Amino acid sequence: MRFPSFNRCLAGAFAAIGYCAVMPLAAAADTPAGYTQIDVPGNTALRGDPANRLKVVVWYPAPAGTPTEPIAVGPPGAAFFSEGVGAPDATLAASPAKLPFVVVSHGTGGTAMDLSWLCAALAGRGYIVAAVEHPGNNALEAPTVAGTTLWWMRADDLSRTIDGVLASPRFGPRIDRARIGAAGFSLGGYTVLALVGARGNPALLAPYCAKKPDTPVCTGAATPTMPDVAARAGTLAQSDPAYRAALAANLESHRDPRVKAVLSIAPALGPAFVPESLRAIDVPVAFVAGLGDPILPVSDNVIADATAVPNARVTLLASAVGHYTFLTECTAAGSERFAPICGDPPGVRAAAHRATIEIAKAFFDDNL
Repeated sequence: MRFPSFNRCLAGAFAAIGYCAVMPLAAAADTPAGYTQIDVPGNTALRGDPANRLKVVVWYPAPAGTPTEPIAVGPPGAAFFSEGVGAPDATLAASPAKLPFVVVSHGTGGTAMDLSWLCAALAGRGYIVAAVEHPGNNALEAPTVAGTTLWWMRADDLSRTIDGVLASPRFGPRIDRARIGAAGFSLGGYTVLALVGARGNPALLAPYCAKKPDTPVCTGAATPTMPDVAARAGTLAQSDPAYRAALAANLESHRDPRVKAVLSIAPALGPAFVPESLRAIDVPVAFVAGLGDPILPVSDNVIADATAVPNARVTLLASAVGHYTFLTECTAAGSERFAPICGDPPGVRAAAHRATIEIAKAFFDDNL
């Protein structure tokens, strides 16, 4: 089945929010992407990490001709995921003198490398990109109730990542502080909206789930690392005053005025957003999702969000694109071990990545 290209968006039922179904475009060849890991000060103790440090992977343009190597995750010789290519600890390209900066947020139970395909592409385009590991809500450590439910603290992680990278003697002097953006996937897509002023109210999920009890966000399927999180959060709120106070802070604005544009990919928790907070967003917002997303139905999430956000730009990819399509590529071993998140038809994931990369480049080039 063929769809119009990204540059030939359909006008129709979703014209008010810029609906278009797209064929993936070929990603342009850019400069090599370097990457390195740094730690920045965080606020992590309540979520299970007493070190109060955030782990951050920074991507950046390397000089032309810098050799790159494959990045894989998993046992030696039998990696589960192919994270693309990059140049570890490469030199930062000498020019231009100032570069735009994008912070990146992964989804529930993900990792800072989940969107490496996007981070590397933006770095090759001339961006410094920093992907954070959200404490208590990532694949590298045990999940915690606080890490899974204190959504505002994820926005705080991104703000603190901005602080930390700007303070870095290696990267800070090269960043144009007037050109800072954010991108996120799934709960990360929610996070970047919170970063520009959207507010989440967990209580709004109750009436939604009363109407649609079989929706994954209501059954626990949307939080596979902790499917009983709602019950556990209720228990913890009754017994732990610190958690209860932190949970109430979800209702507050956690807007970071330094962030000038956000890309939200398959965003989660659409029914939990306070509608007037979405309507008050005053920076450019772009959304990307797959029409066939079985985890976060587009009608209740990306379309509902984009209908409320002023002048939002929306791209809905073909129906073969599901929720986990936006994660990194799975190897044969990964497809066998992690079938639920690696089950895309052949070629769909790579094509969706290429399309999203082109959308991200165009959006951030226009707005940063």
